[in-house]
Amino acid sequence: MGRVTPTDRRGALRTGAGLALGGLLTAGCSASRDPAPRPTPSPRSVPQPARVPAPGPRGFADLPVQIEHSPRGRREVALTFHGRGDPALARALLAEAERAGARVTVLAVGTWLDEHPRLARRVLDGGHDLGNHTLSHRNINALDEAAAYAEITGCADRLRGLTGGIGSWFRPSQARRASPLVARLARRAGYPHVLSYDVDSLDFTSPGAPAVTRKVAAEVRAGSVVSLHFGYADTVAALPAVLEELHRRGLRAVTTTELLT
Repeated sequence: MGRVTPTDRRGALRTGAGLALGGLLTAGCSASRDPAPRPTPSPRSVPQPARVPAPGPRGFADLPVQIEHSPRGRREVALTFHGRGDPALARALLAEAERAGARVTVLAVGTWLDEHPRLARRVLDGGHDLGNHTLSHRNINALDEAAAYAEITGCADRLRGLTGGIGSWFRPSQARRASPLVARLARRAGYPHVLSYDVDSLDFTSPGAPAVTRKVAAEVRAGSVVSLHFGYADTVAALPAVLEELHRRGLRAVTTTELLT
């Protein structure tokens, strides 16, 4: 093997240093060509779709203050539900109605909305009417003026906070019709009409699904407003048969607003 001279050693050192420097420069150039990573936007910076406020009450000059039946003459009925009770039953009932292409009206109790606030939007997002069934479901006709007004406005405030509107309808609690005082207080709160009904399903007595179906079928006709309830398994079980009976008679289940417009 030949002897390495000082000149050869210095040349090797210069060559190695040159290669190392070239590698650093190459790495630096490559890094400069890579695009800088973009910062992930925070959730607050992503625009969210605006919520459309819920429809408000409507006045119908040709209809009485207390409405229990539609005079429009169309082959439609309004299935109206008092809104409280087990939220799972409420969701099941809404889903069953929607599968059949039906739209309903839900009159919600304010304290129920306090416990289950998402159900307010669930009703509206399904294309249904949402209304006021007082704050705590007391016997409103038996209350004095201040207490009755607080029941109406208390629920209206809940609806406004959750949906942007006070609801399309007001129905008195524990009463088929409002007393003259309660009807006047409802108008003061922003509801031109009180929503009554001409068919009482009596589902709240838990008579069994077939009995609920028979009661509705025996009394319903074009223009009817039917009283039903959330919170009862019999009602959920009866709904498919009720809707089938309406279909057989050529009647369509629509919201109260649709029924009266």
